[in-house]
Amino acid sequence: MKIKSSIVIFSLLISITVTAQNKKGLVSGPWAGNVELRTATIWVEVTPGVKAVSVKYYAGNAASAKTVLYRGELGKDFNPVKIELNGLDMNTTYTYTVVVDGKAVSPGFITKFTTKDLWQWRKPAPDFSFLTGSCAYFNEPQYDRPGKPYGGDSSIFETMANTPAAFHVWLGDNWYTREVDYSTRWGLNYRASHDRSTSVLQKFMASMPQYSIWDDHDYGPNDQGKSYILKDESRRIFMNYSCNPSYGQKGEGIYSVISFADVDIFLTDDRYFRSEDDMADSANGQPNPEKTYFGRMQMDWLKNALLYSNATFKVIATGGQILNPYSSFECMKYYSAEYNELMNFLATDKIKGVLFFTGDRHHSEVIRQERTGLYPLYDVTNSPYTSGVGKVRGEELNNPARMPGTLVEAQNFTRVTVSGKKNERVMKIEFLGVKGEKLGEWSVGESELK
Repeated sequence: MKIKSSIVIFSLLISITVTAQNKKGLVSGPWAGNVELRTATIWVEVTPGVKAVSVKYYAGNAASAKTVLYRGELGKDFNPVKIELNGLDMNTTYTYTVVVDGKAVSPGFITKFTTKDLWQWRKPAPDFSFLTGSCAYFNEPQYDRPGKPYGGDSSIFETMANTPAAFHVWLGDNWYTREVDYSTRWGLNYRASHDRSTSVLQKFMASMPQYSIWDDHDYGPNDQGKSYILKDESRRIFMNYSCNPSYGQKGEGIYSVISFADVDIFLTDDRYFRSEDDMADSANGQPNPEKTYFGRMQMDWLKNALLYSNATFKVIATGGQILNPYSSFECMKYYSAEYNELMNFLATDKIKGVLFFTGDRHHSEVIRQERTGLYPLYDVTNSPYTSGVGKVRGEELNNPARMPGTLVEAQNFTRVTVSGKKNERVMKIEFLGVKGEKLGEWSVGESELK
C-alpha cells in the first residue's frame, strides 16, 4: 500500500508540474542550441492551443531588443518550435525571452547564450570546458516495467546546471522509449515531449547550448538498427527535439559535426544504417561487408571530415563502445568489416588527435588500444545520468585495456576541460557524481596523440 501510495503521489506531482506549465502555453524550454559566431537557435515546445510564438532578444540594453516571429505550423498534438536568430555579434552575451500569444513567458531561470569568439588567425585557441554523458531515464510508473524504478536521482541535472561549461553533448539514450511508445508515431512523439518537459531538466537545458546524438532507446526499441519500421519518423522527431547544425545527408541519418576552439566533435549515427546485431560477422572466413555499423554514406563522410579537420582533438562521438576488447555487449568490434576499415583508415592516413566518446554501458571508463608504430587510441565511455547502473563483470572486471582509476560504477556525468598553450594542449576528463564530487579522472596531451 505504501509503495502504491508513493507512486500515486509521484504521478500527481508530475501532472501538477506539467499542468502549471501548460497554463502558460509552455510545455518545455526555452533553451539555445547551434550557437555559432553570428547565429543561434532558440528551442521551445508549446501547447496545441497556442496561436503565436516569438523570441525577443537583446545584448546589453533591453531597449535595443529585437523580435523574431515563428512562422511554422502550430496547433498539433506536439509543437516543438525552433526560431533562428541571425546577424548576431561575435563573443557577445544575449538575453532572450519567449513570447507566447503576446505574453512574455517567465520560466523561472535565466535564459541567455553567448556567441562564439572569432579566435582563428588572431589569438591562441581559448581554454574551455564542456559536459557530456548518456542514459537519462525518467520514471513514469504506469508505463514502466514492474519492480524497482529504473530511473535514479535526477538531481544530477541540477548539479550539471550549476557546473560552468561552454556546451553539453548528449551521447544517446537521451530519453527511453517504452513498449507503449515505439510502435506508433504518436508514441515516439509523446516520449520525446514528455521527457523533455521534466521539471528538473528545464534549468539545465537553458544553462548552456545543447547538442546530441542518439542510441537505441531514443531511436526506438532496444538494440534495433536499420530494420526499425519507424526509423524515418524517429529521425524527424529527433530533429524536432534537438538543435544540431545538420542531420545526415540526403534525408538519411542524423550525423553532423560541431566545433569549439580547437576541438571538433563528430556526432555520428550508430542506428539508422546499422545491421542487426545477430547478422553473421564473417562470411567465408572473412569479415562480412554486408554487416554495417555506420553505413557506406556515413563512413565516407566521417573519413573525409576527419581528413579535412585541423583540430587539435578530433572526438568521434557515438552511442556505443568502439574499442573495448572484452565487452560482451554492443560494440563496434562485432562489426569487424567496418571496424577494420575505420582502424586502417586512421592508421594509413595518420589522422592525429583522435579519441572516441561513447555512452550506453551504464558505467564510465577509459579504454586504451595500443597500435604498433602509432599513438594509442582511447575510448572514453560516459554513462549513466539517471538510468540503472551497470557494473562490469566477467572478463571486464580486470580489463587490462582500462586506464587505472577510471572505472565509475555510479550515476555520473563528464566534464571535459581543454587547456594549455599552443602545441601543448591537454584534454582532461573528470567523471563527476550526482552532487558534483569527483569519481574518476584521466587526461591526455596533444603530443600523445600524434
